[in-house]
Amino acid sequence: MAKPVLQFCVLMITAVVAAQTPPSQSVSPAAQPAQAAPHARRSATVQGMSPQPGKSSGSQSSMVARVASTGFVQLKAPSFRALSASEQQLAYWLVQASIAIDPIIYDQLSAYGVRQKRMLEEIISHPSGIDPATLNKITDYVLLFWANRGNHNESTAQKFVPDFTPEELKAAALAAEKNGAFASTYANLPALANEDALNRELDELRPAFFDPDFEPMITAKSPQGGKDIIQASSNTFYPGLSLADLKDFHDQHPLNSRVVRGPDGKLSEQIYRAGTPDGSIPPGLYAEYLSKANDFLGRARSLAAPGQAQVIGDLIRYYQTGDFNDWLKFGEDWVQNNASVDFANGFIEIYRDARGAKGSSQSFVSVTDKPVTTAMTRLAQNAEYFEQKAPWDAQYKKTDFKPPVVKAVETLIETGDFHVITVGDNLPNENQIHEKFGTKNFLFTGSDRALSAAVGYASLEEFAPDPEFIARAKKYGEKAASMMTAMHEVIGHGSGKLSERVAQSGGAEHLLKEYFSTLEEGRADLMALWNAWDPKLKELGLVQDQEEVAKAMYDSAAIVAITQLRRIPRGDTIEEDHERDRQMIARYIQDKVPGSIVQFDRNGKTYIKVADYQKMRQGVGMLLKEIMRIKAEGDYDAIKTLVDRYGVHFDPAVRDQMVARFKKLNLPTFWAGVNPELQAAAGGKTITMRETGDPVRQYLLYGSMYAGDIVVPAARAHSAAGRAKQLQRHRQ
Repeated sequence: MAKPVLQFCVLMITAVVAAQTPPSQSVSPAAQPAQAAPHARRSATVQGMSPQPGKSSGSQSSMVARVASTGFVQLKAPSFRALSASEQQLAYWLVQASIAIDPIIYDQLSAYGVRQKRMLEEIISHPSGIDPATLNKITDYVLLFWANRGNHNESTAQKFVPDFTPEELKAAALAAEKNGAFASTYANLPALANEDALNRELDELRPAFFDPDFEPMITAKSPQGGKDIIQASSNTFYPGLSLADLKDFHDQHPLNSRVVRGPDGKLSEQIYRAGTPDGSIPPGLYAEYLSKANDFLGRARSLAAPGQAQVIGDLIRYYQTGDFNDWLKFGEDWVQNNASVDFANGFIEIYRDARGAKGSSQSFVSVTDKPVTTAMTRLAQNAEYFEQKAPWDAQYKKTDFKPPVVKAVETLIETGDFHVITVGDNLPNENQIHEKFGTKNFLFTGSDRALSAAVGYASLEEFAPDPEFIARAKKYGEKAASMMTAMHEVIGHGSGKLSERVAQSGGAEHLLKEYFSTLEEGRADLMALWNAWDPKLKELGLVQDQEEVAKAMYDSAAIVAITQLRRIPRGDTIEEDHERDRQMIARYIQDKVPGSIVQFDRNGKTYIKVADYQKMRQGVGMLLKEIMRIKAEGDYDAIKTLVDRYGVHFDPAVRDQMVARFKKLNLPTFWAGVNPELQAAAGGKTITMRETGDPVRQYLLYGSMYAGDIVVPAARAHSAAGRAKQLQRHRQ
């Protein structure tokens, strides 16, 4: 690509052990073993199995619904109630802008995504006359569809198909039509005016819904069947093209365009933009969504303080023009603004693009959690110290250092390609911005709490290699996961310096291509692991029992190599970048430093553990030094060799064992969030917030922004009895 990519790093959680710890985009300690999660490039991933102390299977759970291996947790944002009336109004309009762009990701992940979304939402919002058994199956499927922003698992990228048949779907759709469904437009989709039009739509969507071999993977970084990484991926960034077609293509809009071949055989970009009011720049792809978002952003701008009003105006301009320079201007002003009500909204993450160029649409709106923010600011203020202590060569160390902004936040909404398992985010990613203006580091305390409250210690006790591991995880796992997330984001992503050659070429992204995100997530994880033992953490008051906290962090980084395999039910390759980075770290150290990490079988079960913590730290330093060199020099061959050898392949027999053992625990493997619901009254002057615990209402409410005939169910009481009823209906 011609220009560097600006993206966000997200830390995500994956629940393997008690209180799932987030993986991609950072992972939360409550959802899985303390392990890093997968997702946005700047996302830290919490590793192996660190539960939140004090949580047990008997504690009140935040899980409000469950379908098969996916649990839905209710997010809470008590800090919202401490905002002023004008700040609450600002938050409301920013939330509306987040909802406005939500459909885009469905289209980015599949050419059929928005049409499938409309079909499912119209059916379940007009349920009268539909066979109850069929309706239950469709509801379960649409919950998974919403949770994953389509019918591919957001972590494994693999397609899932429904339990209902094409005939059952058709009968349900025809019944819904008789109840008034499909009578209005759905964004840019026309109404289905009669039964013939509905039948044609069902026929055209049949392979997208029911054929597992049709669009089998969102993003295929290890393609099968002779296809390359572009041809084997079902996303819509490069329809009908191959990697060879793109060899000499230079993107003018690296994040926000679709590359297509025209009638003349030449490649061009369809730019994502709303167009300017004066018509000098015409509307482009996704104009209907971006225009509506801009309307809401305009309302928010009128309520914002001057600095943030400038930021919002920058984003409006970018959505009008689609110009990458306008995105950079937004990023420069945004990173220097530290408002209590903050947000991200844009084409940000590049994980979904096997080529590592195009950004997927995502958004969140947050409120600063001030007590936690105060504590974490101390780490940010000493980021330069940790830079100088890094094990890489001096030529790759920053000398001109701007401390990053750190803020703990509770989210009011998460839409598009932003998921509840993200517990940390460092942005922006673009070198020319963060080297000059610094970065913002978000720690998502609301997500962390919700995931921590979702499960107990059963998973920890199943996968831990010994009683010492269990005791340490229960006592120190939460602190270890929190420190892993904070250091990944604050002193991980923002660290290091590129060689002059690479910096002048526009950064390392275009040189490292499909391996860049794995490298960057691994570099941030390694930076956290390397500094876990540094006495500066104790000096700053960030940790007390440092030896045990560091050991708990290393325990998680080792065990995740096998526990994360439960998330990959088919195949023998890892496709997701955060999961590749975690696998690479554990397997590299195990191979290069004998006696550091050991894998063994006991009573027919496989376990993994740290045999020598200082030997493991030696391996962390070795890999971190090499990873930084690779990034700084843009050494594609070296990172390809590392990732392909240590981060991609695994033993399917071990995976099958992990899946079977986890299944017996009857715990979710994947997680989705139910956002707080904001409502406006008195002409938008009074904003109220409530937690409904109802994912069906949430997503139908979002869908109704673009379809006037979607019926949104009334909010039900979010009670313990209501949660139990919802969980019972969906539990399998």
